[in-house]
Amino acid sequence: MLTPRQIELIKATVPVLREHGVDLITHFYKRMLTGNPELQNVFNNAHQARGHQQQALAGAVLAYAENIEDPSVLIGAVKHIATKHCTIDIRAEQYGIVGKHLLASIKEVLGDAATDELIDAWAAAYGQLADLLVSVESGIYKEQTLAEGGWSGWRPFVVERKVKETDDVTSFYLKPADKGAVSLYKPGQFVSVRVYLPEAGVMQPRQYSLSRAPLQNDTLRISVKRIDAVDGKPAGLVCNHLHSKVNEGDVIDVSAPGGVFYLREGANPVVLVSAGIGITPIFAMLQDIAAKTPDRPVKLLHVARTAEEFALGNEVREAFAKLQNGECSVYLTRQSAEGQKCPCFKSGRPDAAVAALQAAAGSDVYICGPVGFMHDMREAFLAAGIPAANIHMEAFGTGNQS
Repeated sequence: MLTPRQIELIKATVPVLREHGVDLITHFYKRMLTGNPELQNVFNNAHQARGHQQQALAGAVLAYAENIEDPSVLIGAVKHIATKHCTIDIRAEQYGIVGKHLLASIKEVLGDAATDELIDAWAAAYGQLADLLVSVESGIYKEQTLAEGGWSGWRPFVVERKVKETDDVTSFYLKPADKGAVSLYKPGQFVSVRVYLPEAGVMQPRQYSLSRAPLQNDTLRISVKRIDAVDGKPAGLVCNHLHSKVNEGDVIDVSAPGGVFYLREGANPVVLVSAGIGITPIFAMLQDIAAKTPDRPVKLLHVARTAEEFALGNEVREAFAKLQNGECSVYLTRQSAEGQKCPCFKSGRPDAAVAALQAAAGSDVYICGPVGFMHDMREAFLAAGIPAANIHMEAFGTGNQS
């Protein structure tokens, strides 16, 4: 339990974290990965190179400091982070390593301003947060292990099929190498996969949405977009390795499914909103509804560059054919010959007016895609009268997808 004085000291660092938090966390990661290089097998190198991991952790540390008087308001974020940690097999004993390097980084970056009293306050604050995360993660690991066909940590899976969906999206059908069952998941959830990258000399994890509904318990599917280097940003390491090096019959490590972005059960209307590779968890939701509750009202808004780049497009159309009350709108930002053939194709991008037309009372809205796209869509649905509690989002970014 933090003392009033320690809480005061933590709150006093909030302005510094707002201005220099990313610099502090960048220093921390460099220090930790140098001092404990084995952790390079845990953290995604591409996220480090792009700065995504640093920005995400800096934001989390700032939010914790801002709410240090009542961290319980962050329980939703804690559950989200804990789920991510469990899919890359972060364990309780590793929190000691993180804490050591974080406190040392605070002292090294702040210099004389990092008094012993301040470091003690942050040690207590970090210990409180670590205990909370370890407790939540322990519960997740237990639930994963006790589930029928469940496991925790990494499990070897065989690539049974490798299917090219578009020029830059490929699906991988994965079966347990031990020939056992796979625990059922909720449509919209994800797994992590881990592969060895010879050019980097490390194991690397990456999180991918499960791109079909949980209708069988022996196979998982992920649909992976290739990420090329562009505008000074590095190419995706794991996704490109999967595309070019992993073939049918190969074995990769897979985590148990998890995630807080998933389809809620019920009969109320659903609006599914996605852009690009964001279709993967959205399609899993759509397919699940089509198979189990085909009378549930469903509207899909998807954005793709061209009809040819509409990943899983044929399966989307098959799912809609089974719905009794479905409406599909695919917005193409670039015209193509194929785009003239389907009445569901539209030009441009959906805006606030389009969102308002979809916003039936009581709808649950699920949004997945780039951060800017999700922000715009969320604001549009809020303006259309959908309560914030009914809007669910999953970003393809740090610790998630690529």
